[in-house]
Amino acid sequence: MNQSNLTKWLKFITLAVGIMGFIVFLFILPAIGKDVATANPEFAYCFWPWLVFIWILAVSCYIVLFKFWGICSQIELDNSFSAVNVKALTTISKLAIFDCILCFLGNVIFFILNMSHPGIMLGFLFVIFAGIAIAIVSAALAHLVEKASKIKEENDLTI
Repeated sequence: MNQSNLTKWLKFITLAVGIMGFIVFLFILPAIGKDVATANPEFAYCFWPWLVFIWILAVSCYIVLFKFWGICSQIELDNSFSAVNVKALTTISKLAIFDCILCFLGNVIFFILNMSHPGIMLGFLFVIFAGIAIAIVSAALAHLVEKASKIKEENDLTI
């Protein structure tokens, strides 16, 4: 696969994930929440706090998609190993860790306020695990891209 095709595919996937997330966050999750609140009126007071909490978590996910789009643009410009990509990957890693911490703390607070269930907390542990994996991969890639960037700079200075 050549560079142009790779960039097109990565941008297409990024856009598709963004659209799917938009549909899930703005239509599917509120519909599921309303169904749960209707079926279990004793949990109706939990609908808006949980929905707002999930929307807050989604903001950093969209920032990550925006940063990844920038990485794709750098790849398209044949600038894969650059300080711009190192900074973007580092930001992605930090946002993933931030989201994991926020997700964990939010779940604990909701559990303490009797607005959650242990099963929900267990389910969110998988989300947190995925976020930690993204943070680790992003940090490792940032390190590797930084090293490659330095080697590239040295080679560019060589006649």
